[in-house]
Amino acid sequence: MNLEHYFDGRPRRDDGVWFEPRVAPMIFRRIDARTAELHQPTTPHFGVESWTRLGVGVPHRVDMHFRCVLHKEALCGGFLGVFWASYIHEPEDKSIYFLQPGSRPGAPRWAQLCTQKHGQASSVRHEAESLELSFEEPGDLLYANLSALRYSSPFFYGRWRDRVLIYIFRPGPVVRFAHSLCGGGPTAAGDDTNPAWDFQLLLPACVPSQTYELVMRLVFKPWVGRADVLEEVGKYLGQAA
Repeated sequence: MNLEHYFDGRPRRDDGVWFEPRVAPMIFRRIDARTAELHQPTTPHFGVESWTRLGVGVPHRVDMHFRCVLHKEALCGGFLGVFWASYIHEPEDKSIYFLQPGSRPGAPRWAQLCTQKHGQASSVRHEAESLELSFEEPGDLLYANLSALRYSSPFFYGRWRDRVLIYIFRPGPVVRFAHSLCGGGPTAAGDDTNPAWDFQLLLPACVPSQTYELVMRLVFKPWVGRADVLEEVGKYLGQAA
């Protein structure tokens, strides 16, 4: 749940703007024994104010409620993207997994994504998404390069050792998954790379002073099998995956 950067249709910049959420000041507030909030006042370049509330309830699970407000009007392309990154330490399997279109309760159809090169076919859209976003210089940007794969249910998972990491999103906002085989940098031995398992929130017609939200759950638990993954998804979404 590393809030890494904001983006619109402009090219990437390497002067600190690219990782603005990381470098702009944040305020930590403890809500109660199980809940904390990070408030980031309006950032200098994109002009985004945000609140990230994290709650730990039952074992293995962290719930996140993210809210943001745009305080500037100048967005290239009229949209705002919010990008979160997760760097995974030396997993045996770098892939992420999700359900393909055509899946239904009792008959899942699984898709596997492990990009062959950073920034190639890296972002996965929902089966119903029809957004056409334009980027001035897409280059190898993960969010600007689309996979032919689509997902049908708002979750994905990856394996680490004997555990599973599951990202589950409340339906509603435009969410894309993203993958990089090397986004986490080289391994300690220098003989391989660490992947990035990422996600992004897209606000296609972002209006200043309006609040936008993303609500999700992160699950990290022993790997039991895909049926257990679907059970975790169903518990959170309140319906069969």
